Amino acid sequence: MLEARDIPTLDVDKLGHEAIERRKDAIVARFGDATIGADGRIDRKLLGVQVFGKPEELAALEAIVHPEVNRLTDEWIAQQAALKSAAWCCVINAALLHKSSAFKRLDALILVKAPLLTRLLRAHKRDRLPWAALLRRFQSQAAFTSQYLATNADIYEVNNGAYFTSRYARASLERRLDIIFSFIQGHC
Repeated sequence: MLEARDIPTLDVDKLGHEAIERRKDAIVARFGDATIGADGRIDRKLLGVQVFGKPEELAALEAIVHPEVNRLTDEWIAQQAALKSAAWCCVINAALLHKSSAFKRLDALILVKAPLLTRLLRAHKRDRLPWAALLRRFQSQAAFTSQYLATNADIYEVNNGAYFTSRYARASLERRLDIIFSFIQGHC
């Protein structure tokens, strides 16, 4: 929806996939050949089984991947700044935004919320993981909201509890975005 408004948007999850491949040798050295899929690339689901619900393993993976993600994020932001005039904005879509090198530079933060059951159903449909694995993953992400509240950025909440297939839900979300962007208009 933000891209449709011609706002440059970075999906850090996709960037993370690129960073995982760039750091493949280090990941294999730490987690073994069992992380390599049939296509010779890192199999993120196999890697996920090794790290989610295991704080030490997850920290080891983040220590390998996050510096590369931060470097790529900073490069992308610099490219956007070079392309735009003095008043410009870009969007960084990231589940782990508080761990990003860009976090402290934010002017505004749109915090998208949905009920636990809705998020579980969406994640199950998207990732096809067992329910227990999804619950462990969600539990490891439970404390993110308090991290976001520690920023100096203006925080805007968006309730995304309804599926986008509902025209009403999409229109409601568009109206909420209109309001948010009217507040941050000086940045965009």
